[in-house]
Amino acid sequence: MSAAKISMAAIALSFGLIAVVVAWQFSNGLSPERLLAAAVLTCPLWAPLRGMLRRTRRTYAWATLCVIPYFILGVTEAIANPERRVWAGLCLALALALFAALILYLRATNPARQPS
Repeated sequence: MSAAKISMAAIALSFGLIAVVVAWQFSNGLSPERLLAAAVLTCPLWAPLRGMLRRTRRTYAWATLCVIPYFILGVTEAIANPERRVWAGLCLALALALFAALILYLRATNPARQPS
């Protein structure tokens, strides 16, 4: 798989994870508190998007750290909150897929692995 396709998959997964987190927050209704919570919860995902769109390898490297809170959120909510397991499962699945896509992009663009 080419680096360009992996990059597009990572960007799509980022937007998908943002959409799931926002929908999760609004699943109990729309309120100013939930709007603020959605904005705060999605901040780590918005931060690396500019560099990801430019395909900056360094951004993909630190973006892996931005995914960890969503993995933790998904696992914690899946265990602690049975009525929210579907949302937690979606969040967890997308976070794992995004993390894998980021790592795949880093492997595909590794200068040490390029043929000379």
